[in-house]
Amino acid sequence: MIGRHIPEVTLKTRIRDESIGGDNPFRWQDVHTADLFKGKRIVVFSLPGAFTPTCSNEQCPAFERLYDEFKAAGVDEVYCISVNDAFVMYQWGKHLGVKKVQLLPDGSADFTRRMGMLIRKDHVGFGERSWRYAMVVDDGLIKAWFEEPGINDEGLDDDPYGETRPERALEWVKTNPA
Repeated sequence: MIGRHIPEVTLKTRIRDESIGGDNPFRWQDVHTADLFKGKRIVVFSLPGAFTPTCSNEQCPAFERLYDEFKAAGVDEVYCISVNDAFVMYQWGKHLGVKKVQLLPDGSADFTRRMGMLIRKDHVGFGERSWRYAMVVDDGLIKAWFEEPGINDEGLDDDPYGETRPERALEWVKTNPA
């Protein structure tokens, strides 16, 4: 993965637009990954799903807690990409109180598929989801890669979480300035 460019795909997002009015002042907005990564140092982490135990209790809150340290180390943004739709990602962020990490919906799994990280989690009723990984991306180019061991479709995992802890990416960023 290191040295590869991130996939150029369009993510379907919802953004708040007060001009709409009403109880649901949100509109659809296409977000292009080329624009999200252009000219920036980004830390990305991906996970099997919003509202799932490890993702909600450990991984996303840990990246949120360390966000300011990432920024101080020269990271422009921290993105979480999950194979969930924009509505789920919004509610999950609201539920967790996420204010700093940008939650990006990959509802059609286009980004995850092109990253080579799309797996099937039918054994727990999820269908297609992302294997857990993290990366440091400079101007669209993958510079560092962290992946949980044992990628598979058979449900042979116990949802490993170690390699993709934010501390690993933060240490890499601190020792490899842009």
